[in-house]
Amino acid sequence: MKAVLLAGGLGSRLSEETSVRPKPMVEIGGLPILWHIMKIYSAAGIRDFVVCAGYRGEVISEWFESYRRRTSGAIRFDLGAGVTEYLHSTGDDWTVTVVDTGQDSMTGGRLRLVREYLDGETFCMTYGDGVASVDIRSLVEQHRSSGCEATMTVVQPPGRFGAVNMAPDHQRIDGFMEKPDGDGGWINGGFFVLEPQVIDRIPATDTVWEQAPLRSLAHDGQLGAFKHSGFWQPMDTLRDKMLLESLWASGDVPWKCW
Repeated sequence: MKAVLLAGGLGSRLSEETSVRPKPMVEIGGLPILWHIMKIYSAAGIRDFVVCAGYRGEVISEWFESYRRRTSGAIRFDLGAGVTEYLHSTGDDWTVTVVDTGQDSMTGGRLRLVREYLDGETFCMTYGDGVASVDIRSLVEQHRSSGCEATMTVVQPPGRFGAVNMAPDHQRIDGFMEKPDGDGGWINGGFFVLEPQVIDRIPATDTVWEQAPLRSLAHDGQLGAFKHSGFWQPMDTLRDKMLLESLWASGDVPWKCW
């Protein structure tokens, strides 16, 4: 099974980091968040990736080239034959296809543009800017048993800001809550499993996956929901990046399943 990673957006809300690189290449613990996402899939046995590149896509390709070199214990150069061998690699046994899907394509359009690389088989898909403790194996199993064309992981994010507890007279504060629960609604948490025919619901490169395609799947009863109540954290802002960095530095890394 392959995993498609959407990695072509501008990441404008994280402009402190994305002026020189795409958001999926912003580092957590010295490694791109894209690498962390791939490790989550790899731990579940999915090691074949299609990366939908766009903005500064060359940074992604160059990083994987250097990653292979940096994780090899020795390198042999046959200058006559023009062959380079990487020996005793300590890196990951991944197959990574980086596809230029354009700077202006939308999320659905990027998926449409990599169709030829998916071999007409069931595949996973997620965004290249968030991590979670999602059980990928269980997600895939539920999808296969559901008979649906698509399964979407859904999450309940906590409230973003701290809150106060009001006294009964509503004129005094008698406590604080660091992270109150959200409104109880389930939202799109990424981490999809999709049948190849869902791409037929994407008519053009300016199609937003989260709009007409998902709505049509839901209307037709073809969109399953995989509830995830564990850790889930997108990296939309510098504040989000700092949170993920602090978790990695602490050694308490909720998404690390490898």
